[in-house]
Amino acid sequence: MAESWSFLDTFEPNFRPLVVIELAKGTKEETIDWFTKRIVDKKANGGAQLLVKPLVTENGNENIYLVGASHLRLLLGAETVGLVKECNDNSMRTFTYSSRKTFKDFADDNHNFLTMAEGQYIIKHELENLRAKDEKMIPGYPQAKLYPGKSIVRRLLTSGVLVQIFPLHDREELKKLRHSWYGQVKVGYQPLDEIRCYFGETVALYFGFLEYFTFALIPMAVIGIPYYVFAWEDYDKYVMFATFNLLWSTVILEVWKRICAIMTYRWGTLLMKRQFEEPRPGFHGVLGVNPVTGREEPVYSSIKRQIRIYLVSLPFVCLCLYFSLYVMMIYFDLEQWALDYHKENESNFSSLMLFVPSIIYAIVIEIMNRIYRYAAEFLTSWENHRLESSHQNHLVLKVLVFNFLNCFASLFYIAFVLFDMKLLRQSLATLLITSQILNQFAESLLPYWLQKRHKKRMKKRMCSLKTDVDLSLVEQVNLEKEMGTYFGTFDDYLELFLQFGYVSLFSCVYPLAAVFAVLNNITEIYSDALKMCRVYKRPFAEPTANIGVWQLAFETMSVISVVTNCILIGMSPQVNALFPDSKMDLILTVALVEHLLLAVKFIMAFVIPDKPRDIQIKLAKLEFESLEALKQQ
Repeated sequence: MAESWSFLDTFEPNFRPLVVIELAKGTKEETIDWFTKRIVDKKANGGAQLLVKPLVTENGNENIYLVGASHLRLLLGAETVGLVKECNDNSMRTFTYSSRKTFKDFADDNHNFLTMAEGQYIIKHELENLRAKDEKMIPGYPQAKLYPGKSIVRRLLTSGVLVQIFPLHDREELKKLRHSWYGQVKVGYQPLDEIRCYFGETVALYFGFLEYFTFALIPMAVIGIPYYVFAWEDYDKYVMFATFNLLWSTVILEVWKRICAIMTYRWGTLLMKRQFEEPRPGFHGVLGVNPVTGREEPVYSSIKRQIRIYLVSLPFVCLCLYFSLYVMMIYFDLEQWALDYHKENESNFSSLMLFVPSIIYAIVIEIMNRIYRYAAEFLTSWENHRLESSHQNHLVLKVLVFNFLNCFASLFYIAFVLFDMKLLRQSLATLLITSQILNQFAESLLPYWLQKRHKKRMKKRMCSLKTDVDLSLVEQVNLEKEMGTYFGTFDDYLELFLQFGYVSLFSCVYPLAAVFAVLNNITEIYSDALKMCRVYKRPFAEPTANIGVWQLAFETMSVISVVTNCILIGMSPQVNALFPDSKMDLILTVALVEHLLLAVKFIMAFVIPDKPRDIQIKLAKLEFESLEALKQQ
């Protein structure tokens, strides 16, 4: 590939802007000149060999720059990042420029061979890999130190010179996607391939999982409706429903792995090799040498990090958990007050008052979850993890532990301490429905309304301008740079994780939970689609082969659901009647059944392959061909 870089020119007759760079107002000219020169410089000189143009507005240049690349540059970049494309023989292979003719739909004049999202991902990769050579600081900013090998973009971000980098929307493609995605109310599958082409694999996988999970909930909802309506209390049916729930939670997660493998193979990310992780932007420490790469980079003592985790973060999380339990006990005091009030008055108003404590508690839970999320992000950043993957794992663990206790502690207390199944059913229904309404409002409706107001103001200001510049592009950039930033699928998966808990943990007590989950997820698909297309900036595509740590989180929840449902069955009057003389026999029987069901779960997880047979054969064939090629070399 080195030979290809030598004849690559930065000139492109039809410049197509893909990425926007916004620098801080008042950025010094020498800094701008140095940074833009590094962007357009040849690879041999340490540059990115991209194209960059200033965005000219009515006020001149407002430190906003448009970045693009020639078609040839993007093809070479596709090889650098290891994109996988479909070949003419229908197999999936890592793209190389030398073998470009063997790939399906490739032609020298076909500029649509790479999707716009792939082009933006390549540009982001090249910008992030712009590294300092012999510079000791950012020109014009002596306090912003540099050293050989340091990422220039990350230093500009941490020093405040670089405000943001974001990919531009493609208005025509977005219009088509909106129409096929949520522009018409219909019963059918989402256009996941189109979503993947526009937003990338990470976003497409989330919507694929949301759609799959919604369909998987339908059997639970169909069985749950007659169970709830006819108030079946027969012991046999009670056990059958709980047992079906336990098998269902295992099967859907194992089948999802197979569906995920099929999709990511078709998209090429199942075959992409994991790239070497660079230090995350916020990582800091004393300058040292990385023993793996040999490059100079910050080094931070792991002992100091462990001290911060176990002596500060862990006690803080425990304190938050204690506070959550304290708030829960206040909720039970309110429940008792509402019950006493209803006994004294016996009116319609007093009947409604019975639901007020649960509604207030559900709102407080959502507020506490959101406040804790900010604290968890601050603590995890303060722990100073070197890699983004490690940072995310610690953040997910903190958030999941608190959210699990905060959302489900009251239900466990009602079920296993108060033994009040009627209150458990009422609390579960109120918490589930209230949280769904609040999430829909806070995540989609409110941001959409605020964005719509801002868009109207911006259009009025643009229409009043008298300028010769390309107004459509100026308007688009100015609108998009003020839009909210989509911070990834973390909150979306967290919402589904909690919903899965409401459905699986106590489903035999409140079988309508699956019904409300299905109704919520149908609206969630439309509201999240609206959010992605109209509210937030376009996120950079991020190749991924699965849903990551969330798969483990869902599987852990399904194991916990086995334990809770077995205990609930053991607490039922019908089961207790079978053991009138010995409670120890009852406990041992319940424990035995629980262990047997867990064994069935793990056997099913082992028996059901994670990848379909045809995908396994294709992967094995590619591995064999790679080994044969190495032997020939």
